Amino acid sequence: MVVINIFETSLPLTDPILKFLLILVIILFAPIILNKIKIPHLLGLIIAGAVIGPNGIYLMERDSSIILSGTAGLLYIMFLAGLEIDLADFKKNRKKSLVFGLYTFLIPMLLGILSGIYILGFSIATSVLLASMFASHTLIAYPLVSKLGVAKNRAVNITVGGTMITDTLALLVLAVIVGMTTGEVNTEFWVRLSGSILVFGLIVMFLFPIIGRWFFKRFDDNVSQYIFVLVMVFLGAVLAELAGIEAIIGAFLSGLALNRLIPHTSPLMNRIEFVGNAIFIPFFLIGVGMLIDYRVFFKDLETIKVATVMIVVATTAKFIAAWLTQKTYKFTKDERRLIFGLSNAQAAATLAAVLVGYNIIIGETPSGDPIRLLNESVLNGTILMILVTCTIASFVAQKGAQNIALLESADTDDEEYENQEKILIPISNSETIDELVNLGVTIKSKRNKDGLYALSIVDNNKLDGSSDKNAKKILNKAAVTASATDTVLHQLLRYDLNIVNGITSVAKEHHITDLILGLHINKGISSSFLGNLTEGILTKCNTTTLIYKPAQPLTTIKRHLIIVPENAEKEIGFPFWLIKVWNIARNSGAQLVFYANKATLKLLEEIQTNHPIACVFEDFNNWNDFLILARDFHKNDNLIIVLSRKDKSSYHNNMSKIPTYLNAYFKNTSYILIYPMQSGVMDAGQIDLKNPTFIEPLEKLDDIRKTIAELFKRK
Repeated sequence: MVVINIFETSLPLTDPILKFLLILVIILFAPIILNKIKIPHLLGLIIAGAVIGPNGIYLMERDSSIILSGTAGLLYIMFLAGLEIDLADFKKNRKKSLVFGLYTFLIPMLLGILSGIYILGFSIATSVLLASMFASHTLIAYPLVSKLGVAKNRAVNITVGGTMITDTLALLVLAVIVGMTTGEVNTEFWVRLSGSILVFGLIVMFLFPIIGRWFFKRFDDNVSQYIFVLVMVFLGAVLAELAGIEAIIGAFLSGLALNRLIPHTSPLMNRIEFVGNAIFIPFFLIGVGMLIDYRVFFKDLETIKVATVMIVVATTAKFIAAWLTQKTYKFTKDERRLIFGLSNAQAAATLAAVLVGYNIIIGETPSGDPIRLLNESVLNGTILMILVTCTIASFVAQKGAQNIALLESADTDDEEYENQEKILIPISNSETIDELVNLGVTIKSKRNKDGLYALSIVDNNKLDGSSDKNAKKILNKAAVTASATDTVLHQLLRYDLNIVNGITSVAKEHHITDLILGLHINKGISSSFLGNLTEGILTKCNTTTLIYKPAQPLTTIKRHLIIVPENAEKEIGFPFWLIKVWNIARNSGAQLVFYANKATLKLLEEIQTNHPIACVFEDFNNWNDFLILARDFHKNDNLIIVLSRKDKSSYHNNMSKIPTYLNAYFKNTSYILIYPMQSGVMDAGQIDLKNPTFIEPLEKLDDIRKTIAELFKRK
């Protein structure tokens, strides 16, 4: 038996167990300690890296294991930025992202070139390369912003999009400067570079989603799905390097490519964020800290001069870019803080550029010493610039994110809706549990963490030990699925002679607002099922009821085709089912295609303008031609049909034929049938937000707008 004597271990540590233990202790305690003195935890990890690194007390080397883990962490940050971005907002704000990207590239380039030539006395090539280092930035503060819940803010969205633009341009400048110094910039160089980048972009943005959708349809194992995601991240990074650009661009585009396939509320997304924030990203930050050498301040005046100029120019240029963006688009001061905080940190691309420039030898001194494109003063100055800009970025981004989070919290102080939103999922078949729970998690409001209920009913006539045990097993599986998304699911076990009575009784007892009923994947829907449902649950329980048949995972759906009947907007339940459908699109990134008459479409278009998601609107007002819609239905589409109870204003006689149509033409596809809340039904006042429009027919457009605005504000 070998016993390790820790006290005899020499420094730096070489034992892998001790090294890993030390890093885990830092990841655990550094944020806790420094948060008490209001220092962002990201900065705490960087400081910890500086303390234990080769320029500190030298507990650890910045060896290949740290570099490998740090590289993975950097790619993870960029991947998360692409994965969490709201694609609808991204498309809406793409021009703003382009403008900010040009601001944050051109201003640092201009100031950097001028300061390099006229203040530091560098050559034009050196000054251009130095300026490109100022232009690029790393989203160091993104995990902090995401943790505070403002990752979907428009300022964050624009900054992330602008980051891709400025980093790409800065890294292209690096490639050109390197090519010029080696004499390789010619027509062939430009054709090769542009062609490889184009091929790379097409592969990632078009082929990756196809591969991802194929994989997620066929493999539902949690570990396999997570490993697949890692493979796609690093494959994108490798392809980027093969195309002649930095790996971080590949990781970011991989996130964009998989964005629609990994909903923000899914268990897979929860695992991705958890592992990244717990392991990969902290390793990267600690590795950055190990580069910092405080002693360069005391080496010579030239290093101090270069470092000071670099820090001042880089910070000033990024602030000007953020300020111009704020003034151009009338953003708030806190949104400007977010933009500046996210874009000021210099790390990955900057470090890559300075190391490339330092290793390029352009001549020799009379004594035979090499003359480098970027000298040692610039190398040391870059390390200090990384420390200072990361510090500024962490504090500023945290300040802006906290203020915005508090403001959003103040706007939603009245949480009556969140507290009242309760979604009930009766379950009996273990094969459909995961998809039913995932739908419940997808449609619920963001702030509702414990409003999900699973119900299993045991027939009193068939009561035995196995029935009871099986019911509890099914409920436990549902709870595990929900817990993977950080959602609390309440398990309800009911003993009753009649399933319908059991469901309606539980709905009344727990003030359920939404009901999700599942159909077996391999079975159709019968007219008797809808008939019993109408006579049973729908007449006794006035909830927003969704009947779901999951033919494929919800995450692999590309489009949702929603058929809306005439006068649907005049029903009291219109805003409530609409917010659920909106949440499906918002959380999955899938496109919504609405089929409705012109009056309804006009209102839907107005809502889409105020709350942008990917939407298409098609005029449809003849339910007798319902089967014409089958021609527009494609593979990976989901059909959503909004129905009505008889004798209500939005009812159509052809609704009774829906089961026949579905069984004949949509047998192998996913679909959701929605029965909204309607006036005149038992328990019509079940949802009461102290607003008369919630318990009366919404006959005026102003009432509809007011109700919808209230729900979206509390989403």
